[in-house]
Amino acid sequence: MEGAHSPPHPLDLLSIKRTRLRRFLGMGWAVMNDVVFRLPPGRWLHRRLRHGLEFTSIDVPLARGGAGLDLLDVVLLSDLHAGLFMTPEDLRGLFQRVAALHPDLVCLVGDLISTRLSELSFFEEALRELEPPLGIFAVPGNHDYFRPWEIGLWIERLRAQGVTVLVNEGVRLERDGAGIWLGGVDDQTEGRPDVRAALEGRREGEPVLLLSHHPDVFVQAAEHGVDLQLSGHTHAGQVRLFGWAPMTHTEHGYIEGLHTREASQLYVGRGVGVTTVPIRIGTLGEVALLRLRTR
Repeated sequence: MEGAHSPPHPLDLLSIKRTRLRRFLGMGWAVMNDVVFRLPPGRWLHRRLRHGLEFTSIDVPLARGGAGLDLLDVVLLSDLHAGLFMTPEDLRGLFQRVAALHPDLVCLVGDLISTRLSELSFFEEALRELEPPLGIFAVPGNHDYFRPWEIGLWIERLRAQGVTVLVNEGVRLERDGAGIWLGGVDDQTEGRPDVRAALEGRREGEPVLLLSHHPDVFVQAAEHGVDLQLSGHTHAGQVRLFGWAPMTHTEHGYIEGLHTREASQLYVGRGVGVTTVPIRIGTLGEVALLRLRTR
C-alpha cells in the first residue's frame, strides 16, 4: 500500500530495546548512587573504596627502542567510572597523587564515565593537576558508549579538556631523540577496534605502545608486533572469592597484570573505580606506573 511504513528490521528493534534498557539501567544506577551514597553504609563503602586503592610500579623491558626511551614512565588509569562512588573531589585527589609520580605519559584506557555524559565534567578540575610532558591520551570503553549516540560528544569534551583521544589512530611521541608509536583502538564490545589502522604511520623497527580498553584485543596486537598493550575492563574480577572471580570479562585469561604472547606484552590494570555494585572483594583498585626499559 502506497505510503505505508515498512516494518522495522529485527536488528533495528534489537537496537531500540538495548537503548531503552540502557536508559533504564542508567537511571537505576544514578538513583542508587545518589541515594546510597548519602546513607551511612554508602559513606562507609565510599571510604573503603578510596582507601583501598593501590599504587603499583613495574619495570617493562622493551626489545627495541632508543636510549632516550629508557626509564620512560607511563601511568595507566582504567575504569575510573566517574559518578558511581567517584566524585570530582575523589578524582582531583587521585590525579594529585598521580602528578606526584612525575610521569612522562598518562593513559586513560576507557570507562571514564559510568552512565552519563555529564560525568565527564567531574574531570575538569582533576585534569588540571596533570602536566605530563608527553601528554594525556585516552581511548573509549564500553561504559563510555552507554549512550552510544553521545560518543562523538564524549570525544569532543575530552579533547576540550586537553586529552588526546585515539580511536583507531596513532601518534609518534619522542623523547631525547628516540621515538615510540602510541596507538589507540575503539572498544571491542561496543565499537569497532582496528589495530591495523591504529598502527598506520609507524616506522619500521619503531616500538609500539597500544591502548585498548578490552584486553582481548591483545590477540590481534601480538599478530601486528605491538610491543606493549595497556588495557583495563576486567576490574580483576572486582569480586573474587578464594582467588576465583565469577566474572572476568576476558576470554583469554587476561584478568590482571603482565602477560606475554609471542614477542608482545600486555598489562591489564585492575581499574580505579567500580561498576554495578560499589564493592571490591579479594582485589584492590589500582593505579599502575610502568617504567619502560630499553637498555
